[in-house]
Amino acid sequence: MALADAVMYEGYMLWPYRRSALKNQRRWTFGGVFPPAWTAAHPDDACVMRTQVALESDPHDVEVTVRFLQVMGDEGVERVVGVGPFAIGALRGVVDFVVDGPRLTVTISNTTPWVGRDRSDALEHAFCSTHTLLVGGRFVSATESSGCTNVGTWPVLVGEDAMLSAPIILEDHPRIAPESPGDLFDGGEIDGLLALNILALTDDEKAEMLVDPRTRAILERTQSLTEEQLWKLSGYRLERG
Repeated sequence: MALADAVMYEGYMLWPYRRSALKNQRRWTFGGVFPPAWTAAHPDDACVMRTQVALESDPHDVEVTVRFLQVMGDEGVERVVGVGPFAIGALRGVVDFVVDGPRLTVTISNTTPWVGRDRSDALEHAFCSTHTLLVGGRFVSATESSGCTNVGTWPVLVGEDAMLSAPIILEDHPRIAPESPGDLFDGGEIDGLLALNILALTDDEKAEMLVDPRTRAILERTQSLTEEQLWKLSGYRLERG
């Protein structure tokens, strides 16, 4: 679940971790599944995400879990749904589960009846950072299977009987670096450099980080790192005489 959480919050807030920063003016860019009316006018923001995988076991045995963030104000609230239609506040959607021989297809559709022109409002009716967990089967790696089509996502093997299908391309059996002290949300992050950059922020910049609970956690965690932990993040081990 730690890996799925890392995927969910990838890009949540980018360095320098301030909402006023230019790069954070367009947030929630990973794994968006938007209302159909918005997609009709903006095809790059899809209203459907589809995962298709092959199995060496019965696909009917697979348990499907879909996770995403619902944007509420400036924060994202975690949501978890299963197969079938669902309604969460103003959000409407459906998760379809189809088996065709050894192949399994999971389609996530946003069916929210929303009409508008503003992307920030569309985001509040979108499923953000959407990803799918498939558990309970002998899955074939996406790099070795043929005839499978994935839309807006890429499935990778995790563990012996599970797949994580995420909007970020990963290799099979990904893992969180053991040296990492926690999430930093930054695509292609180098923990050591980001930690040093955070420590070099001005007091005013650090105060802006404190507004969001997740960036506040990054600041507090980074400020509490020991010298040895900082060296490890940079790829070195501190030798004591």
